[in-house]
Amino acid sequence: MDARRAEVRALEAEIAALRRACEEPRAPGEDTSRARKSLQEIHQSDTGEWAASKDLRGHLGHLESELLFLSTLTGINIINYSMKTEDLTSTENTEKSIKKVLQRHRLSGNCHMITFQLEFQILEIQNKESLSSVITDLNIIMEPTEYSELSEFVSRAEDRRDLLMFFRSLHFFVEWCEYRKCTFEHFKEKYSEAVRLPEGAASSCMVVQSPRQPGFELVIVWRIQIDEEGKVLPKLDLLTKVPQQALELDKNRVLETAPLGFRALLGVLGIEAALESLITSLCVGENH
Repeated sequence: MDARRAEVRALEAEIAALRRACEEPRAPGEDTSRARKSLQEIHQSDTGEWAASKDLRGHLGHLESELLFLSTLTGINIINYSMKTEDLTSTENTEKSIKKVLQRHRLSGNCHMITFQLEFQILEIQNKESLSSVITDLNIIMEPTEYSELSEFVSRAEDRRDLLMFFRSLHFFVEWCEYRKCTFEHFKEKYSEAVRLPEGAASSCMVVQSPRQPGFELVIVWRIQIDEEGKVLPKLDLLTKVPQQALELDKNRVLETAPLGFRALLGVLGIEAALESLITSLCVGENH
């Protein structure tokens, strides 16, 4: 009986102690401190996520600025790009710590007025000592197709699977096309009565005709060639179109040797000065 009373008293004492603890006023700022601690934990978590997001945005912005710089520098703009990978590692290669991965790339873009689509595959082989990559397939589609020089060059680039040569040569080819167009437009504007562009300024042909001698014409054919190594070079030729009577009177064979003389003039004066000299000798001289 006494033991039970002792247990009851002990329980009553514990209950009373718990009640006093609940009724005791908390220290000033204790709730605020707990809330502040909770907010700090939340803030630290959000700050970490925000910092990571900020770093990602900064990295993306840096890549975009680099891409814009390269596009401005080369004139090549990549519009769409995708890549798929396939693990070709066999069981035997795995045992030898050799990993093979095939990457399938697709991209489309333009270089000024010329658009292109590329599909190529890259095989990566990695072992303990090194990592090697090789282009195993390359397919190029280009528009417009009226540039015969480009069609031949594209076939060579595909056969060699040489992406670097393709982009480098395309860049310089387009630069020469733009220069040719600007040069033709300049002389057409300056000598409007004498210069004709039958196929437009973007073509490879400019005709210089004599205002005083109908039927007497000089035709400049300006081609842009890409050699076997991908080097882009201009090639200008002069063709003469004169009446038969003028040929018969040309005892010194000036007209016959004019193409060779024009090439020599190009070597001495350069393209623009040689064309200027040719036009003025044919047209301006007749006015004096």
